[in-house]
Amino acid sequence: MLSLPLVLPPTAVGLLLLELLGRRAVVGGWLHRIGVDVVFTWKAVLVSMAVMSFPLLVRSARTAFEEVDPRLVGLARTLGCGPWAAFRRVTLPLAWRGVLVGIVLAFARALGEFGATVMVAGNIPGKTQTLALAIFHNSQIGRDDRALVLAGVTVALAFAGLWTAEWLTRRRARRTEA
Repeated sequence: MLSLPLVLPPTAVGLLLLELLGRRAVVGGWLHRIGVDVVFTWKAVLVSMAVMSFPLLVRSARTAFEEVDPRLVGLARTLGCGPWAAFRRVTLPLAWRGVLVGIVLAFARALGEFGATVMVAGNIPGKTQTLALAIFHNSQIGRDDRALVLAGVTVALAFAGLWTAEWLTRRRARRTEA
């Protein structure tokens, strides 16, 4: 289930989010009654980006956690650590690079999110417009110079994120080999 956003069209995910979070939907109606509106707000931008990029975080973190030797966790438990303390003191310190790689990859993916975001948040300049939406908008209205500058910013951010993820992955691989 968590990997579905990787294979579904982003607009389909956006439509599902819109149906889930709209005022007439169960979740959206409940949120509206407690004073929280999500659709066509900055919160919708965060939700759509999180849903679309979360599978990358989960996959990387899961791999990192699976690489932790369960005997080490068991040893911590026999030394008096509870489940949460063993996770916090043993598992997480051993898997943090994989979790960080997942966070960086998820961030890089969120930078380019377009389909789900435009469906659930719209493209309201100054309110819900993301870099990807601004590039599209400027390109559509003939401001290619602005679109290219924004594309350059996106490329720089994505490159920095991917380079960091690759660097952490190689560093983790070197430590596992040693």
